[in-house]
Amino acid sequence: MPQNIIELASVKLTLPSAAGPVNILRGIDLAIGAGEAAGLVGPSGSGKSTLLMVLAGLERPSEGRIVAAGEDLTGLGEDALARFRRNHIGIVFQSFHLIPTMTALENVAIPLEFAGRQDAFARAEEELRLVGLGHRLTHYPGQLSGGEQQRVALARAVAGDPEILLADEPTGNLDQATGHEIIELMFDLHTRKGTTLVLITHDEELAARCDRVIRLRDGLVESIEAGAAA
Repeated sequence: MPQNIIELASVKLTLPSAAGPVNILRGIDLAIGAGEAAGLVGPSGSGKSTLLMVLAGLERPSEGRIVAAGEDLTGLGEDALARFRRNHIGIVFQSFHLIPTMTALENVAIPLEFAGRQDAFARAEEELRLVGLGHRLTHYPGQLSGGEQQRVALARAVAGDPEILLADEPTGNLDQATGHEIIELMFDLHTRKGTTLVLITHDEELAARCDRVIRLRDGLVESIEAGAAA
């Protein structure tokens, strides 16, 4: 078993609402090994996306402890959490989140420039070529198909060689054939770079391709099963 790169202990998240406090995460204990692919599945409202936000330091837990990539996130301020994400985390969302006024190349390169990479544009071009978009470098998101936009988002997520790649329903806005292409790219990058992959999906067959399948229900880990890759 590889050394754990993610550890959650008794993680809870409670948010206020008009009807009173809502317990979204109700005591998550979970460990994910370095280089592992973990599929997160569960019904809508089970806490999957919230768990991913907590792992990325984009949402603060109400209770519990999170250690990721050697960093204890529990007591970090916003600036420190931003640095943590920049140095350790890549995120692929369902809805791409590209900047519409920037080209594909700029969307991938600018975060690298912010991180101080001198080779930002060369690196961005390399990653875009690896996802099959070497011919679309100067195109804007509005000139790209949904699949091409998600390829740009994937290139951006992995360009900084993050230790952890978080993917929240990355094929949710794509047709079946295009979604399959994105998933193959994602698993290829995971294997080639040795990145830890945490993938939220409603697709049981896709989840089964991971090393483990983690089932959430009502804000708790219901079960953990070995996947086909184990």
